[in-house]
Amino acid sequence: MLFLHVLLAMQLATAPEVTPDRQPQLAANGALVAMVYGNGHSILLRRSTDSGRTFSAPVLVAQGAVLALGRHRGPRLLFSGKTMIVSAISGATEQTGAHAHGLPADGDLLAWRSADGGATWSKPVVVNDTPGAAREGLHAMTMDGAGHLAAVWLDLREKGTRLYGAFSNDAGATWSKNLLVYQSPDGTICQCCDPSIVAVGADEFAVMWRNALGGMRDMYSLHLHNGKVASEARKIGSGSWKLDACPMDGGGMVSDHGRLVTAWRRDDRVFLAQAQGAETELGKGKDVAIAVGKQGAFVAWVGATGIEIRRPGAASSEWIAPSGAFPALAALDDGSVLVAWEHEGSISTQRVE
Repeated sequence: MLFLHVLLAMQLATAPEVTPDRQPQLAANGALVAMVYGNGHSILLRRSTDSGRTFSAPVLVAQGAVLALGRHRGPRLLFSGKTMIVSAISGATEQTGAHAHGLPADGDLLAWRSADGGATWSKPVVVNDTPGAAREGLHAMTMDGAGHLAAVWLDLREKGTRLYGAFSNDAGATWSKNLLVYQSPDGTICQCCDPSIVAVGADEFAVMWRNALGGMRDMYSLHLHNGKVASEARKIGSGSWKLDACPMDGGGMVSDHGRLVTAWRRDDRVFLAQAQGAETELGKGKDVAIAVGKQGAFVAWVGATGIEIRRPGAASSEWIAPSGAFPALAALDDGSVLVAWEHEGSISTQRVE
């Protein structure tokens, strides 16, 4: 009996630690939906061939010694024809210090490609052309209708945080020289809020980020065209948030029939706005996600007691889960959206018709 107790104690002591699934992101291509997320050092992908009703077992995209995860960090995903592209920020050495958040001290923005539906993946291509410049771990990626890819990220190649970008015309196989998208005259943009990017035309993209300007942490946007900055930075929304800190919450941006629609957090509230138009308060919350369906924009966020969603044209939001964190949205062909979120170490999904 003593031997059995010792054996059980040894088994419990050496049992592998279960790491949580984190930071889901979705992309749809007809009835094919893919979901990418992080787990420890691994980037995993699951596929659905029935518009998100069921998903396959996870496939390993890549592994890294230190993968940026948490607070809107983690992998991103899109389709370019039959090719899938996954991007993430990873490095070999973990940061140390109070503001480390488990991030790589030498973090680079990497891109992987799959031409066989996600079964196998290429070796990574480095997007940032200054090593370690993407180590804050926050980025966004999108594609226009002609297959031009664009990525933006929070960049630390110089003192202060700047917004940089790069472009690819071959489905992520190669990337352009990096472009300085925006630098704040006050020396830094908001240091830990994720940026957004969306296609608005042929080789034309709109970018959104949280600025740090005059003591305010407000959302700003500008346009990129043919690989260059094509407009002045403009503040989004009518209110301002005076804050001497980073809320680690960036919001989202979509194009609804050519009209830019943005959703973001200010203080403890969630707001929605079309282009530079008036803002609409949606409710209390944080960690906003947005997608546009046939009837307009859906917005999801984390409320006081779970995941909320606001349908296009609705007067109020509805609860879709009593608990969870970091929702992500993807618009489906039938006009509905698929929602994915973190829930007790796993990823939950739900279709919203």
